[in-house]
Amino acid sequence: MLENVNIKEKLDVERGRCNEEALLEEVHQLLAEPTPNQKIANRIVNPQHQLPNQFNFDLLDASRIYHISQIGKICIDYRLRFLDAKLFKGDIPKEAYQEIASLEAKHATEINQFKMIAPAKLFKLENADDPILLASLGNDYYYFIHQWGNDLHSLRKIIMWPLKTFENFMITLFALSALVTFLVPSGLLSENSTTEKLMLFMFMIKWMGTIALYYGFAKGKNFSSAIWQSKYYNA
Repeated sequence: MLENVNIKEKLDVERGRCNEEALLEEVHQLLAEPTPNQKIANRIVNPQHQLPNQFNFDLLDASRIYHISQIGKICIDYRLRFLDAKLFKGDIPKEAYQEIASLEAKHATEINQFKMIAPAKLFKLENADDPILLASLGNDYYYFIHQWGNDLHSLRKIIMWPLKTFENFMITLFALSALVTFLVPSGLLSENSTTEKLMLFMFMIKWMGTIALYYGFAKGKNFSSAIWQSKYYNA
């Protein structure tokens, strides 16, 4: 008969092949002092203060500086969120940590305020595809640090256009209603094609508007112009 396998015993056998003194020394070093990446990760998750980061102005690259108005426009156009990096639930690659370490060494400072641009699904949002990491410069200016992941779909801006503002939503609603009305064959409901088209158009607006409102209220959705800085998932 085959005997059951005790995983703990198998682990002990595997560990017995290693040098215990070397193993203990390695663990001791690991626990004694956090690695540079761990220190940076701790500052991302738990900012130590809310004062502006202290950068050397003469060493800043102007091509990496963005104002809040520029960030807001892109977030609204592509339905992205601009939130504190501590809310980001995705993995931050080692290249980003290297960029932060390099930036800190160059400016002889410790960065504490980090921001992230990413789709809402990548944040740990409270109840109410292409991340970009930035550091605050103060006065609504931010400094680009690192970008990773896949690029946004080329049609995302067009797809998200109806959700950009209330005005965009109404224009889309009227356009879709007119298109569906045009596709319905004339004379299907009435002999007077003009009256028929008008009545059908009004019905389509009401029907599509009801569906859109139901979906919006049921899912707690809002327009991009209102949520790009919201930390709530149902906003």
